[in-house]
Order: sequence, then C-alpha cells, then structure tokens
Amino acid sequence: MSIEALPTVGDFEARWLAAEPAPRGRGTVRLICLRLGDGVHETPERAELTLEGGVADDRWALGDRPNLDAQVTLMNVRVTELIAHAGTALDTPGDNFLVDLDLAEDALPAGTRLRLGTALLEVSPTPHTGCKKFRERFGLEALTWVNDHRDRRLRGMNCRVLEAGSVAVGDPVEVA
Repeated sequence: MSIEALPTVGDFEARWLAAEPAPRGRGTVRLICLRLGDGVHETPERAELTLEGGVADDRWALGDRPNLDAQVTLMNVRVTELIAHAGTALDTPGDNFLVDLDLAEDALPAGTRLRLGTALLEVSPTPHTGCKKFRERFGLEALTWVNDHRDRRLRGMNCRVLEAGSVAVGDPVEVA
C-alpha cells in the first residue's frame, strides 16, 4: 500500500501558476457558507446580508465585539479546490462566499466596492489570513502557501456591508 505525500508549498505554487486565472472585475458566487459555531457549517442556496449582522444567521455577529471590517469573508473557489484534500467539502475553509473572481490586492484594492447579488460590499484593509483551524483542515504546507502570498489574497479577503441585500449561488459578483 502506498501513501501519497501531501502537496508542498512548491506543489501548490506550481499548480496555481499552471491553472487558468480567475476572472477579474466580474465573477460568480459558487458557494454560500453560514458558520454556526463549533466548526458546523450550512451551505444554503441564498443568504441575506444586513448592515448590522453581516450574513444573517452566521456566527460573526455573536462575538463580543464584532469587527465591522470583517463582517463578510470571500475566498476564491479556485484556491479552495486546489488545497482541498480528496473528499473535502468546499465549505471547509468557512468563508461566507466562495467566488470565482480574482481577489488579489491589485485587482481589488481596499476600498473597492463589490456588488454581490443585490448587496453592496466594501473591501476591507484588514487582512484575512490562515489560522490554526485552517492548518488543521488543510495542513501546514497549504497554510504557509496562502499566508506567503498575501498580495494575492489566496486565503481570501474581508469586507463590510454597505447596502443590505440578498445573495444566491450563481449570482454575479462584480466591481460596482
């Protein structure tokens, strides 16, 4: 019986550079994730975004001092697909929205406004980095890779809600 080695940082980088790049400026919502707590996620087809609570029914608003600059998290679905082990669900990273969109800083600098379904978001300057949970879910090599390329926002990005609205899987996400 052979055991397949987990990918290295170099493997992730080579696969990323060889892959077709995500679209810039306009993409689509591929998955919605509500974090219920204790690592439990739901993946509804539609979610409501509010000015006060971020994504309705997500655990973000339950914190002692919720950070408005981290109300909503987006991650590039292509990164998730690249780091996921066989059988790993796409909601495993726990980001509110997996999108097919280039999230790099040069494509979407802090302050950029994004229309996500009928909601309006603003890209936050607060970085979104991999943490202990990310390492447990995807391994040290994946954590190192996403954190070593913060300008690409491989781990995703934080946003705040400027206009409440509804978002469904398949909706466009685009620079407003």
